[in-house]
Amino acid sequence: MFYYVTRSKHDVDDDHDPGRYSDPPLLVLTSLADGPKHGHAMLEDIFRMSGTRLGPGTLYGAIARLERERLIEPLPAEERRQPYRLTPGGVRVLRAKLTTLSGFVRVGLKKLEAR
Repeated sequence: MFYYVTRSKHDVDDDHDPGRYSDPPLLVLTSLADGPKHGHAMLEDIFRMSGTRLGPGTLYGAIARLERERLIEPLPAEERRQPYRLTPGGVRVLRAKLTTLSGFVRVGLKKLEAR
């Protein structure tokens, strides 16, 4: 049996800006690239980096997935905040994804210039 869940429009601040980037797991990994953060700090960092405001459900869904995949890991809680950090595997995956995206962006921009 399969269940399909649609993404709530309330989870991502979508002002219909076609230039806004939204891949929650990649945004979380990138946010953690410069050091451990808890959820609220990630939300703010992701917004500063990308202009995308993730909702808590989207953020914690991405965190759960990345934790299951062992790309991030929780650190000891600080008061009521749960910080996370990249694992060595998370660093490798993030580097590979960003390298692929960078190449894709270069090719895409070159194609636009050729028009």
